[in-house]
Amino acid sequence: MTHPPSLRERKKRQTYESVSEIAIRLFLEKGFDAVSVNEIAAAAGISKPTLFRYFPVKEDLVLHRIADHEDEAARVVGESGEAPLVALRRHFLEGLERGDPVTGLSDHPQVLAFHRLLYGTPSLVARAHGHLERQEAALAEVLGGDLDARLAAGQIIAVRRVLALENWRRIAEGEPIEEVRVDAVAAAERAFGALAGGLPWLAGEK
Repeated sequence: MTHPPSLRERKKRQTYESVSEIAIRLFLEKGFDAVSVNEIAAAAGISKPTLFRYFPVKEDLVLHRIADHEDEAARVVGESGEAPLVALRRHFLEGLERGDPVTGLSDHPQVLAFHRLLYGTPSLVARAHGHLERQEAALAEVLGGDLDARLAAGQIIAVRRVLALENWRRIAEGEPIEEVRVDAVAAAERAFGALAGGLPWLAGEK
């Protein structure tokens, strides 16, 4: 049975969200490297040591926004009665349909600005690599945890990342989202089809 979060946990979560939002606003206004941790702490009304208790490194203030997605692929597989690749394909296509920012298919100004910040800052790109590794590890675990599972998880997470990055790039360059959506769906179908061909044991094939 899952218990609702305690008041302390809710307050801690609110603090994480609030400080992260303040930091991202400052980064978008001035640039990541131009904003100091002291400036963020002052804007958030907390001390620098308190900020570091929540966010060990400056980059985590940005990556906090995507941290909830680290176990997404693993959760989709674990909660579905379908073959893993069937479930992941369906989940990604549904994300494209609703314009989920994780798929890169969103033209909301704040989403585009966040992605420009993330992909345009070398230290954030480097730090995000750990996020991808944790995604792979979580998915590999639910797929069985052995070498074959780790190899498969690496391929699946890479495909999702490249598809999302391509969608974001095209929209950021000014292409109409509905035109990108058509190609994005076709590309996702091809990519997951290729994965199924190479990983039949995850596609429900004998």
